[in-house]
Amino acid sequence: MTHSDKNKAFWLSRRSAFVFLGGGAVFTSGALVANGFGKDPQTTDADTSHATSDAPKTAPGFDTLSQNQWQNLTKADWRDRLSEDAYKILRNEATERPFSSSLNDEKRDGWFACAGCGQILFTSDQKYNSGTGWPSFSDAIPGRLKTKADRKLFYTRTEYHCSRCGGHQGHVFDDGPKPTGKRWCNNGDALVFVPEADLS
Repeated sequence: MTHSDKNKAFWLSRRSAFVFLGGGAVFTSGALVANGFGKDPQTTDADTSHATSDAPKTAPGFDTLSQNQWQNLTKADWRDRLSEDAYKILRNEATERPFSSSLNDEKRDGWFACAGCGQILFTSDQKYNSGTGWPSFSDAIPGRLKTKADRKLFYTRTEYHCSRCGGHQGHVFDDGPKPTGKRWCNNGDALVFVPEADLS
């Protein structure tokens, strides 16, 4: 394994966690995550009250399965469908290295869909540069995401998943731009970009 591979594996296995100790102070960032204990299994619909719902449902190239069929796929099924990195994120809730996704620089008009099942989650109009190193969105398409409490750190965060297949996408924070004030901080490997022309 090369140094680069070890570095990437570290980020994926440690859920992108860094805690800096020095001078009696502890610095943490809301975008950083770590291994820990337990989580609330209850999920709720994501708050997307500022978004519109007139978006395509599914990106081209994905199987047409029901929600139950997607959610009943086995680990072996998902390993056959996903890249190694996408599997770690979508099915094991890992976190990719910041600034590692090409989607950070994606500025074309289009849609961002779940890399697991193809359900479209965000529009290009909702994307903005948060400076965190992960693709970030100020809102999401209604009905496409579910949230739940994540208590893996010493404070509770809000984790979100694709509502169709249950694939982990990222965490949502209350430090985004107006009018929503939200930052949907997403793993790039959990998404695929679909240019607007491909769905017109």
